[in-house]
Amino acid sequence: MQVSSFDSDTGVEWEIGPPSRVVPGRRAAMIGFRDHSASGLDLRVADIPAVTVLVEFGGDGLTVESAGGRRELTAFVAGCASGAMRINGARPACVEARLSPIQAYSLLGVAPAELEGTVVDLTELWGSRAGLLQERLAAAVTWEQRFALTEAFLAGRDDPTRAMDPEVAVSWQRIVTSRGQIRVGELAEACGWSRKRLWARFHAQVGLTPKRAAMLVRFRHAVDGLVAGGSAADIAASCGYTDQSHLGRDMSSFVGVTPATLTRKVLNPFSKRRHQAWEHSS
Repeated sequence: MQVSSFDSDTGVEWEIGPPSRVVPGRRAAMIGFRDHSASGLDLRVADIPAVTVLVEFGGDGLTVESAGGRRELTAFVAGCASGAMRINGARPACVEARLSPIQAYSLLGVAPAELEGTVVDLTELWGSRAGLLQERLAAAVTWEQRFALTEAFLAGRDDPTRAMDPEVAVSWQRIVTSRGQIRVGELAEACGWSRKRLWARFHAQVGLTPKRAAMLVRFRHAVDGLVAGGSAADIAASCGYTDQSHLGRDMSSFVGVTPATLTRKVLNPFSKRRHQAWEHSS
């Protein structure tokens, strides 16, 4: 199954693959997208509470602008704290996978903390296997086949001897399930560590401090609400911000714009459809 989406304002037709959810036995959530009109991709992304693996298989590659500069890439990995990026492509066809930091720790051969502030070429982690995956994705006929191929490649990288501290993993899960509305002291008390030890071990393995991780998770839930058309005031209240200005400060911290600017100017029609596809994968 695939979904074709036509934007009457821009004349762009995007094929968006049906979201693939994380279920028992599956390591990553995935979506796919392809530009059929050759109008090009202009995608602005910010940090999310997941490690992203993006593989372009259409043959044209991508231009990625981040804090580390401008790079031409065909596949890359970005951590939870890689910073704001702008991704451009002439006629992209991509599979985008998201891993929890817990999964990424054993699957990528690199701790998520080592991805902090940077974007890593997938070939630096997977070598020639990255190119082999791209070839097989290009040859596949359906998005389901492409997702299965990507999942198989991830499974082939799984190293069960590489694992986060259980206390860090449980703290991450509690941050996610609470939607970021939990205090570091509660996390430390629950795992039996001091705040200082939890802070140090969490940052060393996830790439974020527990406080920053909670801020990021809460921020992403606020973005979901804004994209869905909610008011900034209502979203601030439902996400646990003290007031609308508190939401605005977090928004500025993560993406450098106000809530109004995000929804009116930064999120183009394709960005919104991609965001909605990710919501359906959760």
